[in-house]
Formats: sequence, C-alpha cells, structure tokens
Amino acid sequence: MKVAASIREKLTRELAPAKLDVIDQSCNHAGHSGTRPEGETHFHVVAVAAAFDGLNRVARQRLVYKILADELAGPVHALSLDLKSPAEAS
Repeated sequence: MKVAASIREKLTRELAPAKLDVIDQSCNHAGHSGTRPEGETHFHVVAVAAAFDGLNRVARQRLVYKILADELAGPVHALSLDLKSPAEAS
C-alpha cells in the first residue's frame, strides 16, 4: 500500500473525519534530507474531526502521531498538520 493511502486509511478509521486531505509535498523537497526518488516522504494533512473537540493543538498532534506511528518511524520524513474540530472549521 502506498504511504498516502495508508495515512488516509488509518486517519479515516481512527478519526472518522468530516474532511481529510493528505497532500504529498515530497516534490517540493527534492534533494533535501530524507527524500527518496519515488517520493512519499513529506506530507501535509488537513483534517476536521469531532475527535479533536476539547483537545488543544498539541494533544491533537499527539493523537495523529500515535495513529501514524509506523509511518513516522519509517517512510515519512516530515509531516505538517492542520487539525480542527468541526466548530472551528465553519
């Protein structure tokens, strides 16, 4: 399974997001540390989920990092996050 598909599948299963965008930004980092010729090393995730209600920014990030622990330990070199509750997204 491709890295982006794995990220999408895990976040969908664990967070049931109202919105989820997984953007591969690897092409923007060609030649930088941690990149691979085939890409899928640098990602930006935008997620809106009720699971983030009542959590501060750091707690939301920790939740996502826990869900994506395998990806972060292996193929993913960089991950940027934009995480919101449904109330914040409207």
